[in-house]
Parts: sequence; structure tokens; C-alpha cells
Amino acid sequence: MINTTRKRGMGAFALLGASALVLAGCAAAPEAEAPEETEALDFLPCIVSDAGGWDDKSFNEAAYDGIEEAAGDLGVDFIAVESADENAYGPNVQNLVDQGCDLIVTVGFLLNEATATASAANPDINFAIIDDFVEGDNVKPILFNTVEAAFLAGYAAASYSETGVVGTFGGIPIPPVTIFMDGFVQGVSHYNDTKGTSVQALGWDLDGQTGAFTGGFAPGTEALTTAQGLIDQNADVLLPVGGPIYFSAAEAIRDSGRSIALMGVDKDVFLSDPDIADLLLTSVLKNIAVAVYDVVTAAAGGNFDSSTYVGTLENGGVGLAPFHDFESSVDAELAGEIEALIAAIIAGEIEVTSPASP
Repeated sequence: MINTTRKRGMGAFALLGASALVLAGCAAAPEAEAPEETEALDFLPCIVSDAGGWDDKSFNEAAYDGIEEAAGDLGVDFIAVESADENAYGPNVQNLVDQGCDLIVTVGFLLNEATATASAANPDINFAIIDDFVEGDNVKPILFNTVEAAFLAGYAAASYSETGVVGTFGGIPIPPVTIFMDGFVQGVSHYNDTKGTSVQALGWDLDGQTGAFTGGFAPGTEALTTAQGLIDQNADVLLPVGGPIYFSAAEAIRDSGRSIALMGVDKDVFLSDPDIADLLLTSVLKNIAVAVYDVVTAAAGGNFDSSTYVGTLENGGVGLAPFHDFESSVDAELAGEIEALIAAIIAGEIEVTSPASP
């Protein structure tokens, strides 16, 4: 467990200005009042990661970015605790309770039980949980209808593919993972229906809700083998869903010596991980950092509420990253088609759903 506290300088002052007319032959003007420093905000926001850790270049890192920026703008400290494994979730949340946190953000579906237990036992502390729902007046669920954005990624993957085969795989078969896979496969299917093609989407059976999983979110042999299995079946676009498992997918792509595109999730991985930017076709975005920032700043201002936030294409909570270096490699009409799909999904003209939709 790593406990990280970032300090920010207060730097906030109330400046009192005055001007005085001094008449000839009169006494000197009164001395100006000294600047008065405002009282520091009494608010301690805290956050705990899942086992992916803060350096996953994806899900956890995005949440960390949000609280770090909020704390900086508020001029307060924050505490970030990293979970080594699932056994650390409960103790880590309790650790933050014991340190007097005013708001505790728990990052991920897997922290549901720890969040529910701690929030029920500590009604005077506010909580926010990402990617799951916990009931309580002091808990704000932060959810994302990621199926909409993943649909766009599937469409783009099918458009880009030269082999006619694309693939996806996940870390653990939980709703925040499978929702990406549902959208991806639906997007490929929509491309086929629109273009009269027959691009295959491997790694996920939409009807059976079964597919390829590594068993965790860590890179390593399982992730490498799973990615290699899709490559061996001629897939030339891969969407790994599960934070750091994309590291292994990138390794498999480089080892293959073939022209294979990678898709990121959660953050724009082209920007968060320059080491593999040359492989990134695009990323499926969940604007976690913005959601966390908003929750933290609202709570600091006394405006915490427990209503569920759901990120969608319409409110900008989810989206598709630019094609960056692949801009010249994708079909010239693709960007316009994606924009049209976004409009149609928002208008309800194209129905994109998942059993995991919030």
C-alpha cells in the first residue's frame, strides 16, 4: 500500500485596496492596511485505487488526475492510497476513515463492499464510488454508459481492418469491463450492416455474454497469451479492456512484426502513454477525471449530493479519442461517419444497449 499526500501552496490572499486624496498642506494619508491571508479551507479529500494502481495510464490514473487537480484548485492537501490487491480494499478505506477524510473516492466496481460497509458505518463522511452503485445519502455513484463510446470504437475498428478480423478481451468479467465489449461488438455489427461487409469480432459473444478474459488487471503472461491468440486468428485491431493489460497487448503486437492497431480505454492512451502512441488507433474515453473533479469541488463547497452521475455521449461523459497518428491511415469518410453516429445515438435513432448499462 502506498500512501501519497500531495501538498499545494495556499497562495490565496484578500487584497484590500484604498485610494485617498491628499490635499496640499494637509497631513499625510493614513497607512495602507497590510494584505490579509484568507483562512485555509478545512477539507480533506481522499481516494483509494483498485489493484490496477495509480500508474495504469488508464482508469485509476484518470481518477487520481481528477482529485489532484481539484485539490490544487481548492488549495488543500489530499490523500491517495494505492491497493496492492483486492484484500487491501477494506483496510485501505478504513485507513482513510481513520485519517479524518471528509470525502473518500473509491475507484472501481471491486470496491463496492468496502464502500458500502464504510459509508454505512460513517454517515458523517461523504463517499463517491466509480463504476458501481452503492445506496446511501452519503454516497455518490459515478457511472458511465460506456457502451455508446465503445460502439464508435467497434465501428472504427471494422472500418480500419484490412484482414476483416478484429478482437477484444477483458481483465475480469464485471460490468465496467463487459460494457466496453458489448459496444465494440455492436459497432462492428453496425458497420457490417451499413457497408455490406462481414468483419469478424473475436473475443466476445454478445448473446452469450462470454468471452476472453485474463483473470485480472495486471499485465503478464495471461494478457500476452490472450492478445497473441487473437493475433494468431488474424485480428489486426485489438481492444484490451482492463487498465494495464494493454501493456501486454502492445508487447504482443510488437512481437508479431505485423501492422496491428491497438485501442485504449478510459483515457486517451496516445497521450497518457507515449511509449506505445505509434500503435494507438484511438481510445474509448470515460471522462473520469472531470467527474471526480466535479464531485470533490462540490463537496468542498458544501454541495455534495448523492444523486447518480451517468456519463453519456450527450453530456460528454464518454467519447472517442482522435485518431492522432492514424488520421492519414483511416478512411477519409470515417470521422464524418463517427460524428453522424454520435448524433444518431444521442437522438435515439440508433439504440446501443448493454446488460451493464447504468
